[in-house]
Amino acid sequence: MTERPTYKSGFVTLVGRPNVGKSTLMNRLIGQKIAITSNKPQTTRNRIQTVLTLPEGQIVFVDTPGIHKAKNKLGDYMVGVAEHTLEDVDVILWLVEPTDYIGAGERHIIERLRRVKAPVILVINKTDTVKKEEILRFIDVYRRELDFAEIVPVSALKGHNTEELVKCILRYLPYGPAFYEEDTVTDQPVRQIAAELIREKALRLLEDEIPHGIAVTIESMKDSGPIWQIDATIICERDSHKGIVIGKGGQMLKKIGSSARMDLERMLEKQVNLKLWVKVRKDWRDSELLLKNYGYNPKDARGGE
Repeated sequence: MTERPTYKSGFVTLVGRPNVGKSTLMNRLIGQKIAITSNKPQTTRNRIQTVLTLPEGQIVFVDTPGIHKAKNKLGDYMVGVAEHTLEDVDVILWLVEPTDYIGAGERHIIERLRRVKAPVILVINKTDTVKKEEILRFIDVYRRELDFAEIVPVSALKGHNTEELVKCILRYLPYGPAFYEEDTVTDQPVRQIAAELIREKALRLLEDEIPHGIAVTIESMKDSGPIWQIDATIICERDSHKGIVIGKGGQMLKKIGSSARMDLERMLEKQVNLKLWVKVRKDWRDSELLLKNYGYNPKDARGGE
């Protein structure tokens, strides 16, 4: 008699409009920071895979850019990555904010989710910002829109009810062996995580001073014994933006570097010597060549066609 398998494994994507907390939730579920977060929409630009390995199964989370109306080639790329991922996973987590108003952005996602085969778990995030009795009303509004496998209210920021969400996910994953070694946390190259951490600090410190037209490239990254030597360039679209990134007397660039270095040292568990430069590449978000150079290959958004 064949023994029935008990171990589960599968791929789970997080989708939703920009700034609903997808990266914060993924970081919370895996217990460490991989995806960058900020209070600006469209922070995540690539598909990021992280791995949660438990005694009963392995969940591979795929964090994607927010689904939004694209305004340039970078926007097209980001939406392509998010929508293509829906076809490749075992479970979909749709993150929404706690409200009873369903706007045009959510309507677009609902139409897209009606065509998928994978079970959809609705995750109402940021429940720490509303009264508990209001949550039932929000659940009722969304329940009428789609046949959800489960509806789970959580606070990714505070960690409320996230363990229950993991149990729900495991219920819908197929039986099968682990995809990754037990100690794997992400498939992202260290250089890419380093670039994203620097970009996060720039987004947070610059606040509303410049739009989203910045990218970060790692020019070199060497482990020289007791210290990592990292050289990186912040790319912006305008000469005026370059001045803002550098700041008066170079103060802003120093702040970005100092803040990023602390996160890099935590990640690499070693001292880091970080050198930052700033370059202008006009309208890089609409240049296919520059998008590819900065790690946003349009082919990736179409599943490598």
